Amino acid sequence: MSIDWLAFLQVFVTALAGAGLVVGFYALGLRLRAASGRIPVVAPAEFTDAIAVLTEKQKRKEEKAAAKAARKSPLTDVQKRAALIGSYACFAMSALAVAAGLLLIVFGPGH
Repeated sequence: MSIDWLAFLQVFVTALAGAGLVVGFYALGLRLRAASGRIPVVAPAEFTDAIAVLTEKQKRKEEKAAAKAARKSPLTDVQKRAALIGSYACFAMSALAVAAGLLLIVFGPGH
């Protein structure tokens, strides 16, 4: 049995770079979305065996804090809009990186 170490290294580097692109673009997209004043507030899931469940009062407090942070933004409306468009572009790039990886797996060399 012989292992092609060069091919292994290529796959490793490509996977590492792909993961970095996906995570990097997604993180930048979240940061730009928050800068645009549209902070993603996700209501916690209610599970029957949950350790801690937020009460309605706690949920309202978190939403109020998010709205207050959005009002305190030093950006102009044009800058907020540009940040929002940039966030969508980053999310699209993240999705394209995932799609490209899947296409390489399905239709890549050796198939």
